[in-house]
Order: sequence, then C-alpha cells, then structure tokens
Amino acid sequence: MLKNYIKIAWRNLARNRVFSAINIAGLAIGLASCMLISLYVIDELSFDRFHEKADRIVRTTFKGTMQGGIINESHAMPPTAAALKADYPEVLESTRLRQGGRPLVFLNNKIYNDEKLAFVDSNFFSVFTLPFIQGNAKTALLEPLTIVLSESAAQKYFGKTDVIGKTVTFKDWKQTYRVTGVMKDIPSNSHFRFDLLGSMATLDEAKSTSWMTSEFFTYLVLPEGYNYKKLEAKLPATIDKYISPQLKQAMGVTMAEFRKQGNNLELHLQPLTDIHLHSDFQYDLDVNGDMTYVYIFGAVAVMMLLIACINFMNLSTAGSSKRAREVGVRKVMGSEKSELVWQFLMESILLTALAMVLAAILCIAALPVFNQLSGKNLSLEWNSVPGLIPAMIGFGLFVGIFAGSYPAFFLSSFKPITVLKGGASAVNISASGKSINLRSGLVVFQFSMSIILIIGTTVVFQQLQFIRNKKLGYNKDQVIVVPAWSLGKNTDTFRQKLVRDSRVAQVSLSGYVPAGPSDNNNFAVNPDGNPSRHIKTLRYEVDYNYLPTLGMEIARGRNFSKEYGTDSTGIIINETAVKIFGWTPENALNRTITHSDNDGKKSAYRVVGIVKDFHFQSMHEQIGPLVMTLSNGWGWMMVKARSTEVSGLLASMKQNWDGFQSDMPFSYTFLDERFNETYKAEQKTGQILGTFAGLTIFVACLGLFGLATFTTEQRTKEIGVRKVLGASVAGIIALLSKDFLKLVLVALLIATPTAWWLMDRWLQEFAYKINVSWWVFTIAGVLSTAVALLTISYQSVKAALANPVQSLRSE
Repeated sequence: MLKNYIKIAWRNLARNRVFSAINIAGLAIGLASCMLISLYVIDELSFDRFHEKADRIVRTTFKGTMQGGIINESHAMPPTAAALKADYPEVLESTRLRQGGRPLVFLNNKIYNDEKLAFVDSNFFSVFTLPFIQGNAKTALLEPLTIVLSESAAQKYFGKTDVIGKTVTFKDWKQTYRVTGVMKDIPSNSHFRFDLLGSMATLDEAKSTSWMTSEFFTYLVLPEGYNYKKLEAKLPATIDKYISPQLKQAMGVTMAEFRKQGNNLELHLQPLTDIHLHSDFQYDLDVNGDMTYVYIFGAVAVMMLLIACINFMNLSTAGSSKRAREVGVRKVMGSEKSELVWQFLMESILLTALAMVLAAILCIAALPVFNQLSGKNLSLEWNSVPGLIPAMIGFGLFVGIFAGSYPAFFLSSFKPITVLKGGASAVNISASGKSINLRSGLVVFQFSMSIILIIGTTVVFQQLQFIRNKKLGYNKDQVIVVPAWSLGKNTDTFRQKLVRDSRVAQVSLSGYVPAGPSDNNNFAVNPDGNPSRHIKTLRYEVDYNYLPTLGMEIARGRNFSKEYGTDSTGIIINETAVKIFGWTPENALNRTITHSDNDGKKSAYRVVGIVKDFHFQSMHEQIGPLVMTLSNGWGWMMVKARSTEVSGLLASMKQNWDGFQSDMPFSYTFLDERFNETYKAEQKTGQILGTFAGLTIFVACLGLFGLATFTTEQRTKEIGVRKVLGASVAGIIALLSKDFLKLVLVALLIATPTAWWLMDRWLQEFAYKINVSWWVFTIAGVLSTAVALLTISYQSVKAALANPVQSLRSE
C-alpha cells in the first residue's frame, strides 16, 4: 500500500510540474531560511556549554552607583577569588583571568603579534574544560614565567605541538616564558578566546590586597544544584568586611557614610552560560551577543517556516479542482476517507522531502554569505552535530504532515455524486465560506509578518542612519589612527615628521580615542574639594593637540597651552560634568576638584576649560561626566589629514615608520571606521532582517498566487456571465483584485501596531534614538500593496481575457 501511495504521489507531482515546482521552491526557501537561522540561534545558545562544570560556574561582577554614573564591570578586585573561597564553604574553587593584550612575541628572529594573551591562575584548567595535547594541566602554570600555548599557536611558532620546554620571548616586557603545555584551540563558542595563557604567578599585581582596583575576571565553582542567588545574598558582608576599611583610607568615608551620600558598591554573580547573551558590562573579554536578537531571529525562523507551510496549504487547495474527479472515482470504487487522507499526506511528505533536499543545498550554498552577514563561522556538516540527520528527517516529516493536513482533509471531503455529475468544479461545490475564510486568514498572516519585517528593517536602518549623521561633538572624518606604542623613543620624531607634512592638519598622541578600542580610567573626584560629594567621572589623558585634532569645541575657557606652566594641574571638563558638579558654565572656571588615590593621597586640579559634550561611549548610553588632564601622550597617534585623498600621505607615513625599524609593521585605521565598528551588531541585524524580509515577501507572494488561482477557478462561470452581460476587462480585473487588496489592508492594520510596539522596545536600548515616523508604515503599506497587485495581476488578467464561451458551454 505504501509503495502504491508513493507511486501515485510521484505521478501527481510530475503531472503538475509548475504547481509542484512553485510548491517545492516556496517550501525549500522557507526551510533553508529556517535552517540558517536555527544554526545561528543554536550557536548563540551553545556558548560556554562545552565546559563540564558549565552549570556550576559563576562569574563575579562589580556594580555600583556614584553621583555622575554607574559602575558596571565584568571583572573584580585582585583578592576577590581568594577571599570568597576562604569565607564561603559553598565556593568549591575560585580562579582568575587577567588580559595581557597582544604582546610582541620574538622567536627565531621573527616578530609575531597576532595572538591574544591572558594570565590565569594555576587551577584555571580544573575549572574550565580546556583539554591538553602536551603537558600536565594541574602543574603547567604553578611557576612564574611559564606559559601554555594553543595548538594553533604552537604550530605557528614551532611547526609542531611537541614543544614542552621551548621558550617564548615577549620583547616589550623583556621576559622569556617556558612552554609547559599545549592545549586544544579554545572553541569559537566561548566568551573568552586566547592563544596564550601565562602564569598568574608572574604578575606582581596579582598578589595585591587592594580592593580599590579591579581588572581580574573571577570565576567560582559552586556545588551541584546550588542556587547561586543564595551566595550572592551574602556578598554585601564581603563589601563591608574588605572594601569599607580601604574606602575609608582612600576617600575618608566609611561604607555607611558613602551609602548615605547616595552611592553604593556591590558584588554580583553571573552564571557562566549567561555571559554571552545576558551581559551589558563595561570592559568584557569579547563582544557579546544579545538575547533580544536571538528572540528576533528565532521569531523570523518560525515565521518563515509557517509562511512556507501556509503556501503549501494554499497552493494545494488552489489546484483542488483538478483532483475532484479523481477523489470521486476513488470513493465510488470503495476508497475510505482515511485512505485518501494518507494518499494526500504521502504527496505532502514526498514534496517536503524534495524541498528538504533542495533546502539543504540552498543552505550550504548560502552559508558563506550568511556567515559574512552574521560574523559567524557556521557549517552544516552532518558529522559535526550529533543526531543532525535523524532530526532533519523528523523535522521533514513534521513539516510534511503539518503542511499537508489541511489539504488532505479538504480534498478527501469531496462528495462523489456531486463531483462526478459534471459541469461544476469541485472547488465551487465543496469549498465553504469557512474554508475560504481560513485561506484568506492565512494570507493575512503571511502579509502581516512580511509587513512587520519591512517596518523592522526600515527602522533599524533609520536608527543606524541617525547614529551616522548625529553630531558627535568631534569630527571623525579624515582622522588616521595609528598604534604608535611600539615606536618607543622614536615616537616624537615620527610625530614631528608628520607635523611638518603639508598634508597633515594636526597630530595628537593619547591612549584615549572616542571610538573603538581605547584606554579607560574611572576617576572619582570631589567638586570644590567637598569630602561629602564623590562623583564618578571618566578621565582622558590628552596632549595639547587632542582637542583641535578631533575638532572638539571649547564652550568656556581655553585648551591646554604651553604658555601656561600651571596646566600640569589644570583640568578640562565636559558640559555634563559641570551640571553634575552642581556648577554653571559661568562660574565653573578656576574652581577646584580633588582626587584621592588608593592610599588616600589627594591631588587638586583647577578647571581651565569646558569642552562641549561629545560622544565618547556608544549611543546606547547617555553622555557621562568626563575630565581631561594633560599628559605627554602615549598609545594612539591620531593624524588629521587636510584632504580626502590620503593614499599618498599613508605611503609617506609607512616609509617613515619603516625607517625606524619598528618591531611592528605599520598599521592604521580610520576613526570613522572605528566608530562604525561600534554598531556592528546593529548593522548585521539590519542586513539579516532585510534579507529575510525580502525572502518572506517572495514566499508570501507564492501563497497569494495560490489563492488568486483558487479564487479565479471558483469564479470562472461568474466571470463568463459578467462578460456576456457587458463587463469590461478592466472592471473584471478590479473585481478580482479588490478582494486581495482587502486582505493586504487587513494585514497592514494588524502589522502596524505590532511592528510599532516591537521596534519601540528595540529602540529603548538606545539613549539617543529616532522617533518612528508615520511614513515608515505608509511605505510598508504601499510596498506590500504593490507587490500583491503584481502577484495577482497575472491570474486576474488571464481570467478577464478568457473566452466566456469556454466557461459557459456546459450550462
């Protein structure tokens, strides 16, 4: 029986090649889209779950509030790990990680600087599952100046992995490390990815007992099944025990007094598996994902699959008149309704199987483009995901049964006497108002989803355009940013050569850049030296040319100047700082702010200027208080070019750089590129949404085509009668089209408030954002209407031009 079902199903698919091709194409596109997005979602949800103790590991984070800002850091203080392990028996293990950047590795007369380094405690490998290829994980990092390499780093440096006892020299630090282990490369779905792990015992600051500095990522292992919230509730006692005495020494206030002033400091715990998708911390180890986007893309995947299944239903019922007599004959010959249902379900499953094969091919072909859009390195390898093939088979059966269930029951319900007496199509006889309403409802759902995606894509690109065009408070155009720290004593010579170049307008040297990677320095100050007021600010250490190089404007006072010998204790503050300090622009100049270091030593600074507010953080955050102090400059060299044609200048800069025989090759970025990188996640979201919005509309149009076919078949005789009575072609086209346009209008009415609510929620993540304009919804409505008209025009025109004799000759 099964063989017979398959044979008949194949014959019917072959007989209706066009309908079958459209059906398979629509379903394949929907399935391929669903598969691609599912790969993305699965990868996002899999972060850090490969560790054996993943469900027991938590990260200690540092949060707080101070007048002027919020402290929200993913790392903690040097002694945090040891203190929590000693004070709380539920902490079974604690370990730390500290970033080491990308140091210059000197080996075999070659310089390498591509690998990321971190320093970790010796028990790091007992907390995290990082398998060793060579060496002993328990003892590898017990001694200072020892290092573990990743498999890739070992192959790169030595051409093999058997490298125990070899040495690696970091030229900047003039330190040589002994290789004590080689580990497998850290998987890409990890919130930290390093090629070199050095011994924490090497660092003097790792032994610090100060609770006033951080930079140490701290992880704890808790007992099986233990609720980390119980431990988190005990951490205020840790703050009082350890931080309060040092706060008193540094700031002259106890923790109780500090809190009375409206400030607070807290330690929190974050599950390891939450880090990638639920983090909004400053100074994290890598760019994290966002659960919001996982929900968005997951919803898009479900929508694409539903739309593809809806298409199948509509296209199958649209061709039902061609199967009416077949059903009648089968029933007369004794076929039961259940047998007919299974026959049509078999056709659905066979069609789904073909669509699944085509979807897999499309998915593999589209993966490189999708990886480029998403920034991932996804692959569809059958042996890479356990149970992938059985899952796809099961998924195909589910989709086939789900999509084919309605057509199967619809077609098998035809009455044999009615369909065999001739002269009337099965659709006209069997289709009820209820089934028509259902199909219309499915089309409304399809277009509602399409319109939501159109609106969402438009709003995302509007917000990105707003960010690009918003006045930043500095000029990011034609600014070349060069990492200049490797020049050492030649830095000033290189700068002077640039200053003398007529193509260069300004040159500045600072570790602080308002876009992209930059130094960060939290700076607690007391306005007017008032010990009862502690304001959190961010400090930029700048040189004399920093403001003119970046086109920043002085609102009051002046810039730093060599003409004033007292500027070493001068300070420039932004407009937000003036407000938070409780001053006015008129009375802020020459006032004093004080700052205490960790030992309580106070430094006083006199305000010499007020710089207009500029965006030194993402548009997701409000501009906070910022102070600038004078420095000789170190780090990034920012070069303001006079002309947009900078290729000759770059060539000259490279030639000068190479003349110093620096260990690092000449490299550069443009400040506007660094700015755009800040919003890479939003750009990816817009591109992905735009792509799938287009696919959704295309697949939805296939469904609309099916409904148009179905409707014209229903109304063939009606159209014939109207033409005989004198109806024009244009009138008939309008008659057939208006019903579909009503569906699109209903979809627009449903989609508009839904899309507005969703995008308003998304925009809440930005401190600076657009207002969603009415014309966005108008464009979505006009576009969807135009697409719908183009889709149904073929069937409408074909029906309007048909000879009425052909449709009425049986009457």
